[in-house]
Amino acid sequence: GVAFYCALQRLDAVLAALGWLLGILAPFLLGGALAFILNVPMRAIERHLFPRNRKGAKLRRPLALVLTLVAVIGVLALAGLVIGPGIADAVMSIIREIPAAFQRLEHQLTALAENLQDLWPLLEEQLMKLQEEIQWQELSAKALEIAKAIGAGIVSSGGFIGGVVSGVSTFVISLIFSFYVLLQKEKLGRQGRQVIYGLLPLRQADRTLDVLRLSGRTFSSFLSGQCLEACILGTLFVAAMTIFRMPYALLVGVLIALTALIPIVGAFIGCAVGALLIAIDDPWKALWFIVLFQQIEGNLIYPHVVGSSVGLPSIWVLAAVTLGGKLMGITGMLFFIPLCSVIYALFRSYVKNRLVSKAVPP
Repeated sequence: GVAFYCALQRLDAVLAALGWLLGILAPFLLGGALAFILNVPMRAIERHLFPRNRKGAKLRRPLALVLTLVAVIGVLALAGLVIGPGIADAVMSIIREIPAAFQRLEHQLTALAENLQDLWPLLEEQLMKLQEEIQWQELSAKALEIAKAIGAGIVSSGGFIGGVVSGVSTFVISLIFSFYVLLQKEKLGRQGRQVIYGLLPLRQADRTLDVLRLSGRTFSSFLSGQCLEACILGTLFVAAMTIFRMPYALLVGVLIALTALIPIVGAFIGCAVGALLIAIDDPWKALWFIVLFQQIEGNLIYPHVVGSSVGLPSIWVLAAVTLGGKLMGITGMLFFIPLCSVIYALFRSYVKNRLVSKAVPP
């Protein structure tokens, strides 16, 4: 009680100490998350490697890890090769459209000036007064000072470059740690179970392992469902846009597939970017693209793939995404859907057991 009271009195110091501890453990926490994510495809690959060959059993795990890394790097490289030139073509299209857009703007401004000809002297007078009041030299001096401060922060060792080096080193350590976890996951799991049974009573240890198994299955199903939705969604959009002769079919399909990894809102972000790219070429096709997106995403994909993969009703999926996004951003959106699914399953099981104990029909 005294220790808890002292911690409340110095809450800022306690939070600083927790932040320092999380900073030290960050590579290992990130490595554990990477190991869990990579374990989903690696487990499927390992299951089909040398299923009846005992001599190849020793090579099964390392080979599955290498194939998983090759697959992930290949997907990222393919996305980069598609997105990079596609964005460049879109930018060049925008640049080609700029002269025509300026001509249209000039005609509209000329028409507006003719309509507001009576108000122009008053507007010109106000602009002259505003120009006299603004201290342009002082503003330029402040802008120069801000630019110097930004440049000094980038050049200094503790600034941008230091942050990039620290982030890269953290990621490399996390990746190596995830490799160790994946190559020795059975041994680590056995040691973890020994610790749980050694520290907790038998009944509580069994219950803890049940919750951990449920969490593992739910998070794995969620990752599989998100990846499956992204692949199906991207493939369908490439095929549909090719059939309807819409521009940037491959680019928009890859963008939607990548953004669809973000629950619920991700695909709509991809839809907005795709509609903007298509609108550069033809605004009417952009409108038809939005209609096509609503039909494919809303009626075919998400309710049947992701909703069924985690066993969580759609209203709680929306609540989990909203709460997770408010607390932790995109990471919270990804984390809170399976977390809420685990809590929902545990609470449902608890309620059913209470109904049985009270002899209440469900």
